[in-house]
Amino acid sequence: MKFFDIRLLFLCGFLLAFHPGLSQAIAEETPEIKDIIITTSDSDLLLFATVKNGFTAAMLNDVRSGIPIVFTFHMELIRTDGKWFNTTLVESAVTHTLSYDAASSTYRIVLSDQGDKTVTTADLDQAKLLMAELNGVKVIALTQLVPDAPYAIHFKVTLKKGSLPFGMQRLLPIAALWDFETDWRTIEFRY
Repeated sequence: MKFFDIRLLFLCGFLLAFHPGLSQAIAEETPEIKDIIITTSDSDLLLFATVKNGFTAAMLNDVRSGIPIVFTFHMELIRTDGKWFNTTLVESAVTHTLSYDAASSTYRIVLSDQGDKTVTTADLDQAKLLMAELNGVKVIALTQLVPDAPYAIHFKVTLKKGSLPFGMQRLLPIAALWDFETDWRTIEFRY
């Protein structure tokens, strides 16, 4: 009897592990950074990036329940001149915060990279797009870069629940934990 139970357990595990729909669902749920572009304006080094698969159904349900979502874009610019110690030029973080106003059925997005600009929309897809995209974030002034020197930007995104107002934690039970963090991405370039 014990041998039969072990074989059945093994068979179920095998079927789950190699089920094509399951592996696709797992891949779709993993947030990742895509479309990283480093370019320049007349005066600054700019960063563009997009977070793919950054939202789950649990996250969106929690937002509609009054719990904000915070995407934190962490970046570090270093000068890599082949020596033992690289020089860190910039370490910064940009946040995008999504909240929902049930009274007006609108989503509110606060963008710290644009001076805490607030965008309000009733369209969930537009709100998700605004949350997931960095559009021309100023990394450093070009006057602080040495021409033709090697540089690298390390970049990752953390997706977390925002904090509730004082005392609300007891009133709204939070069952699903969905804090995620992407892997660090490194982009090397010369200016």
